[in-house]
Amino acid sequence: METGASQFRVLGIGASMRSRSYSNLALRVALDSARRAGAETVFLSLAEVKVPFYAPDVSEYDSKGLEIASSEVERADAFILATPDYHGSMSGVLKNFLDHYWKEFAGKLFGYVVASHEKGLTVMDHMRTAVRQCYGWSMPYGVSVSGEQDFTDGKLTNPRIELRLEMLGRDLTMYGRAIRLQFQADVAGAEKNTFASRFR
Repeated sequence: METGASQFRVLGIGASMRSRSYSNLALRVALDSARRAGAETVFLSLAEVKVPFYAPDVSEYDSKGLEIASSEVERADAFILATPDYHGSMSGVLKNFLDHYWKEFAGKLFGYVVASHEKGLTVMDHMRTAVRQCYGWSMPYGVSVSGEQDFTDGKLTNPRIELRLEMLGRDLTMYGRAIRLQFQADVAGAEKNTFASRFR
């Protein structure tokens, strides 16, 4: 887990179990861009921070990994989810991670990165669906990277993809801050007919 600096906090979730993960490498590029845009950034690797399988009948987990993940989720103002494409969907560790939360995602903006040989469109659709069910917001675009085509010796070498990842990090920070501030203002306010009023 790594941390950057500032007030608006972006949490990047690396959901690959591979040591030289392309999706994680791409996520770091997007987080670097978010940091340059003024965000505090945190990289959380689900290969390192072990989150137990979600069980609806369990109220308390004896898990240091879940404790760390939950602390970061609660402090986050926006998220970037990065996953490999597994059979047209997200990795199992990412789905399990998402299963543990819902209220914590409400009113926060999400961006998506997928490592895929087939553009990862269904993967992003599945992530958007899960986030929507938790009342989170989604960026209208995501970024797909394709292994050896975009990386050489563990470094991103496709300038077009690099620019798109930088755009994702920047846009997530700018639009995410606006959404978060309005959501917090609506939660703190008295107006009844707002999306955020149910979270008072």
